[in-house]
Amino acid sequence: MKNPEKKQKNKARGALLRRFLKGSKALFGVSMLSAALASLCDMLSPQIIRAAIDNAIGGREAAFPAWVMRGVDALGGFGYLGEHLWIMALAVVIVAALKVACQYVFRVSNTGASETLVKTMRDTLFSHIEHLPFSWHMKNRTGDIIQRCTSDIDTMKNFVSEQLTNVFRILVMLVLSLVFMFSMDLPLTLIAFIPMPVIIVYSLHFYNKFGAGFLDCDENEGKLSTMAQENLTGVRVVRAFGRERYEKDRFEAQNAYYTGLWEKLGTIMSRYWSSADVLSGIQILLVVVFGAVFCIRGRMQAGEYVAFISYNAMLMWPIRMLGRMISEMSKAGVSIERIQYIMDSPAEQDPPGALTPEIRGDVVFDHVSFAYENCPPMLRDVSFTMEAGTTLGILGGTGSGKSTMMYLLDKLYPLEEGSGTITVGGVDIRKIKTDWLRRHIGIVLQEPFLFSRTISENIAITCDGTDLTSIKAAAAAACLDETIESFAKGYDTFVGERGVTLSGGQKQRAAIARTLTGSTPIMIFDDSLSAVDTETDAKIRARLEERFGTASIILISHRITTLSKADKILVLDGGRIVEQGTHDELKHAGGIYQSIYEIQSGTAKEATL
Repeated sequence: MKNPEKKQKNKARGALLRRFLKGSKALFGVSMLSAALASLCDMLSPQIIRAAIDNAIGGREAAFPAWVMRGVDALGGFGYLGEHLWIMALAVVIVAALKVACQYVFRVSNTGASETLVKTMRDTLFSHIEHLPFSWHMKNRTGDIIQRCTSDIDTMKNFVSEQLTNVFRILVMLVLSLVFMFSMDLPLTLIAFIPMPVIIVYSLHFYNKFGAGFLDCDENEGKLSTMAQENLTGVRVVRAFGRERYEKDRFEAQNAYYTGLWEKLGTIMSRYWSSADVLSGIQILLVVVFGAVFCIRGRMQAGEYVAFISYNAMLMWPIRMLGRMISEMSKAGVSIERIQYIMDSPAEQDPPGALTPEIRGDVVFDHVSFAYENCPPMLRDVSFTMEAGTTLGILGGTGSGKSTMMYLLDKLYPLEEGSGTITVGGVDIRKIKTDWLRRHIGIVLQEPFLFSRTISENIAITCDGTDLTSIKAAAAAACLDETIESFAKGYDTFVGERGVTLSGGQKQRAAIARTLTGSTPIMIFDDSLSAVDTETDAKIRARLEERFGTASIILISHRITTLSKADKILVLDGGRIVEQGTHDELKHAGGIYQSIYEIQSGTAKEATL
C-alpha cells in the first residue's frame, strides 16, 4: 500500500506543475502529438523495407492487412513494384520527409512551450516571494532562494520539455514495436522480453539513490551560491579586513565538498548506466542470434528479420530512455520540492473586510509584547501614545527593541493576538489593509538599501510617476542636492549594487530623500542619521520640520541632539519603557537619558574634574 504522506506530496507536486503549465498546455500538446507522429513514421520504414525484400524482390505471398493490399494493388501489385523498386524507395523518402516535418513542428512548439513555462514559473515565484513575510526572508538565505529560482526552474523545464514530452513518442514506439514484433514472430518477441523486467526493476532500484543524491547536490549548490552572493555584495568588508584568503579557503572547501557530492552521484550513475548497457547488449545479442537461427531454419524471412532488428532497436530506445527519465525525474522531483517550499510558504494575508481608514490619528501602543521566533521577549508590556502631528524620539541601547517597535507598526512582523494592540487613529492595525498602511508610513531603515540604478530612480522608487521637480525637492530636504549636483551626471549618476559607490552618509540621505517623496502622514527614521555629521543632522531636522510640519515623525537615534527637539522622548531598556518625557525633563531626571546627555555634551567629564 502506498504511503499516504508520499501520495499527498505527489498530488501537491502535480497540482503545482499544472498551475505552472497554464498558458503552455496547448503548445505542449502539439509537441507531444507531433512527437507521436514522428514515431509512427519511424514504424513505417521497416515495413516498407520488409515488403521490398520479402514481397517485391523475394516474391513471397503478402501478409499485410487488406487496406494495405488495396493500396499495393492500386500501384500495380508487388510484382510491378519489384520491377520498379524506385517507387518503394520514394515511399521511404516520403515517410522520412513526413518525419522531418513532424520533428520540426515538435521542436518549434516544444521550445515555445518550455520558454512559456519558464516565464510563468519565474513570474509566479517572484510575485509570491515579493509577498512573503519579512520574517520568512530573515530565515532563508538569499543565495539559496536565487538558486531555487534559477537552476531548479531550469531542471524542471528540461524535464518537462525533454523527458515528459517524449512520453507519447515512447508509448507509440513501444506499443507499435510490440504489435509488429508479435505479428512477425511470437517466440523471438518473448526472447526479446527476457532481460526487460530486470532492466526495469534495476532502474527503479536506483531511483531513490538518485533522488537523495540530487537533493544533497542542490542544497549544497545553494550554500555555494550564498557564499558567492555574500562575498560579492560584501566585497568592501572582505577587503577592508584583509579576509580574502579566509573567504577563498571557505569557498574552496565548500566547492570541494559540492564537487565530491557530484562525483559520488556520478559514480552511482555510471554504475547504473554501465549495467544497463550490459543488459541491453545481452538483449540485442539474444535477438540477433535467435533471429539468425530462425532465418536459417526457415521460420523467418530475411525481410522480417531486418524489420524485427529495426523494431527491437526502437524498443530498446524507450527502455534505455527509462533510465534517463528516472534520473531526470529524480532531479525534477527534488527541484519541484524546493520550489514548492517557496510556493507553500504563506504570503501576507489581510483579514476579511480589511479597512482603509485615514492614517492621520494618534499612534497608540497598548501593552505590546513581542518575541522573535525561538528568542526571548524583545518588547515587554510597552505602552505609549504619540499624538498626531508630533515628533516622537526613541533612545535605547542595542537590542532594547527600538527597531522592533517600528517593524510592528509597519506590519513587517505580525503582532499576535493577546500580545497587546497597536492602533492608528483608533483603528487596530491588524484590521487595516497592509499595503494601505505601508503606503501611508514612510520608513528609513537602519541599514539603507539602494538599488543598482540611477540616483533619481532610487529616490523616485516609492511612488509611481514622481517627476524630477519632486525628486529635487526631496533631495534638498535630505541635504543631498549639493552632493548630487557635484557629480558629473547629476541625478543620472548610476549607483552601484547596494549603493556601493556612495559613502555611508550619502546612502542614508538618499534613503531619506526616497522616503520624503511619498509625503506620508507618518514617517519613521530608524537611526538613519548616524552616518551624517552633526551639522548636516541639524539641517535635515530643520528642513523636515519646515516641509512636514503636520506629519507624525518618529526619530530613533543614539544622538541626544537628534532627539532634543522631539515633543516626547521614550527611553527603552531591556524591551521596556523606563523613561519618557521631553528633553528638558529627561536631562535632569537622573536616569539613562541624563547619563547619555552628559557624556555626549561633555558635562559628565567636567563634573569629574
